[in-house]
Amino acid sequence: MSRQVLVAVDGNSLLHRAFHATAASAMRTSDGRASWAVHGFTSLLIGAVTRAGADALVIGFDDHTTSVRKDAHPSYKATRLEKPPELVAQIAGTISMLRDAGICVVVPDGLEADDVLASASRAGCAAGWRVVIATSDRDSFALINEHTSVLRLLNGGIAGSPVLTPDRLHTMYGVRPEQYRDYAAMRGDASDNLKGIPGIGKKTAQKLLARYGSTQAAFDAVDADPGGVGATLGRAMATKLADATNRAAFATTSKIMTMRTDVPLGLDFDDADGLGRLPLSPDLLIPALDSWELTGLQESALRTLGGFAAVSRTQVDPYANLQFPVAEPPDHSDDATGLPTSSTTVTAQPRRSEPADQLELTLF
Repeated sequence: MSRQVLVAVDGNSLLHRAFHATAASAMRTSDGRASWAVHGFTSLLIGAVTRAGADALVIGFDDHTTSVRKDAHPSYKATRLEKPPELVAQIAGTISMLRDAGICVVVPDGLEADDVLASASRAGCAAGWRVVIATSDRDSFALINEHTSVLRLLNGGIAGSPVLTPDRLHTMYGVRPEQYRDYAAMRGDASDNLKGIPGIGKKTAQKLLARYGSTQAAFDAVDADPGGVGATLGRAMATKLADATNRAAFATTSKIMTMRTDVPLGLDFDDADGLGRLPLSPDLLIPALDSWELTGLQESALRTLGGFAAVSRTQVDPYANLQFPVAEPPDHSDDATGLPTSSTTVTAQPRRSEPADQLELTLF
């Protein structure tokens, strides 16, 4: 019997992507609320759940009222600009809509969506499930293991996005999942105002980890035999690895990048009707979508999230084919979430989504 699949979604990541990529549509509800990010997020969510063949769903969002990491390290994300008011409103609106639909949404006190993803991976694996993390960020690469993969959203929506397993991560980045945090912390992250070790880029980090296995092992090697490390990485790099300030910066960045795995999710993996399990009740799903006038997404939402084999079409969604472009890599397919679909009357009996084992060649 194939393992059941939990899809854990980085709510902030997908909403930011949808907000910036589809802002030109200027989509609004009839009462004037900006809704393009809500629409784009929902479209991506439907596509991710469809591709993974999800049996359960949890969506994490950052707590924007307080931050444990910022309290401990005030410089963390200090250079980021304030979010546009229309983005703030659509984040709040999306969270409310998802909860009204019966979806498990977690906003952990003082923590971030990444902590929800890490906790979902740990809980799902412990329960014997497969876990698919849907995000456009790289941070979750550190969570990849035999039973957790990452669907990284890039060009072309869901269909054009890679699913990363341990082997695929190594092929693409030259490191193993358990090395990824060291890889990222050595390089730093300018977007989060996190310092790395000066002079360490992608190739040097790969070479160091391939030779020593971990950054701490490289530090130990420098202390024991600086000339040997210099012969491998160059004298200048050996000097930088020996520098106490650089080591402290690496340690701080690594600590901040470490995701919590103890966030309460409220999921019951043994209860087929519990919070987070699919399908959702159409009695909750349809009014939630209607609250943001997402008429054109109702058919695909009912089919994927509500488990219905078919619904009637009464209106074509003019925004259904919006793309989600980024700079990397080139688009090789159409947006699989852009279904020109619509709403309202259920005409078939409920059906669960396709079992995950039918998607193994694609996902796992």
